[in-house]
Amino acid sequence: MTVRVLLAEDHAAVRAGLRLILEADPGIEVVGEAGDGHAAVTNTRALRPDVVLMDIQMPRLDGVEATTQIVTEGLAAVLVLTTFDLDEYVFSALRAGAAGFLLKSASAAELTAAVHRVATGDGVVAPEVTRRLLAAFASSQPGAVEQVHRPEPDGGALTGLTEREQDVLALVARGLSNQEIATTLVITEATTKTHVSRVLAKLGCSSRVQAAIVAREAGLT
Repeated sequence: MTVRVLLAEDHAAVRAGLRLILEADPGIEVVGEAGDGHAAVTNTRALRPDVVLMDIQMPRLDGVEATTQIVTEGLAAVLVLTTFDLDEYVFSALRAGAAGFLLKSASAAELTAAVHRVATGDGVVAPEVTRRLLAAFASSQPGAVEQVHRPEPDGGALTGLTEREQDVLALVARGLSNQEIATTLVITEATTKTHVSRVLAKLGCSSRVQAAIVAREAGLT
C-alpha cells in the first residue's frame, strides 16, 4: 500500500527537503503541501492523505489547532514534527490526538519508518520526546498535566481492561509497534490492533502516547 502524505511546514526549503526524503521511498507519495495551518486543514480536506506531517509552529493557524481540526474530522493521522524542547505546543498536540511526535533532527530512515507506522495505525514517538513527556507529566510540570488525559492515581483507570488488554497497554507504554506487540504476546497483528483500539476506547485516549501516560501513572510500567 502506498502511503499518501501531505507536508505542512511553513519553510519552503524544509518542505522541499522532506519531499525528497519521503519520495525516495517507493511506498510513499507526497500528494500535497501547505505553508500554514489553515492551508494544511483545507488541503487535507481536499486531498484526503493518509498522513499529515505537521510542523507545530506555523502562521495563520498553528499546528496544534490544525491537528485538532484534522483529527476531529477524521481526515487523516497526524505526525507532528517538533524540536527537542517540549513546550505547551507539544502537550496541546498530544491532547489534540496527534498519532506521533518526531524530532526535526530525525534521520531519513526514521522519518520514512515513522510515516509508515502512523499510516498503519501505530503511534510513534521519538524516545527523547517520550522521556521528557513522561518526566514532565510525572513531576506535574506547570502547563503539562492539564494538557493531557490524567488517569486516576489509584490505578482505577485500568479496572475496565481485561488482563490481555493490560498486557497490550504495558507494551504500548514501552513504545512497541503493533507488530512487535504481536510477536511478544504470540498473537496476530490484527488481534493486536483490535486490542489497542479497545484499550484506547476504554481509557478515553485518542493516542497511544496518552495511553502510555495512563499506564505510567497507574503503575503498569
